[in-house]
Amino acid sequence: MPKTSRGNRATHPRLVSQFLIVLSRTEPLVWRRIQVPEAYSFWDLHVALQDAMGWLDYHLHEFEIVDSRTKRVVRVGIPDDESPDERPCLAGWKVPIARYLTYGCGPVRYRYDFGDDWEHVLEFEETLDADSDVYPRCVGGSGACPPEDVGGTHGYSEFLVAIRDPSHPDYEDMLRWVGGRFDPDACRPDAIAFDDPKKRWKTAFEDD
Repeated sequence: MPKTSRGNRATHPRLVSQFLIVLSRTEPLVWRRIQVPEAYSFWDLHVALQDAMGWLDYHLHEFEIVDSRTKRVVRVGIPDDESPDERPCLAGWKVPIARYLTYGCGPVRYRYDFGDDWEHVLEFEETLDADSDVYPRCVGGSGACPPEDVGGTHGYSEFLVAIRDPSHPDYEDMLRWVGGRFDPDACRPDAIAFDDPKKRWKTAFEDD
């Protein structure tokens, strides 16, 4: 998917929301701090989060929020049209982040890939005046994103053990699988590129 350099210049927001994203149970710890337009939807935030972390958006996702007003759990993501009542989920592209993610809200759980079950903790930090036309943007972070389909946190731990030990029986296979090298500490927030969420939505739901 084509990506814009750093952010989307077509946004021109007046206010931006800042979030801390931590990928749970990773060592070294993988985290990012991002700023996105306050007017974003949860789908837009999902795309920014995927790009900031380094995921490839191959799998399903879901935000799990405790509504500060009702104390009920709200799920936002991609609804299952075949079984809408089994696990109710709001369509992310229809829900503005400002409805739930603002001052006083608690941490939000963001799950990606229900097989590997990657769990991220998303914390709203503050609302800021925009000082640029280029948003979203990543303003901090550490740790490389684990490879897709590595087997969740347990599989990732085993993967790191294998690639750090040339005598490990899976050393060559694992390195070949990730393209020859992998640095778990690598992270360059200023080099992260962000996709246009509208294009990503069209690719996911309209393109053949």
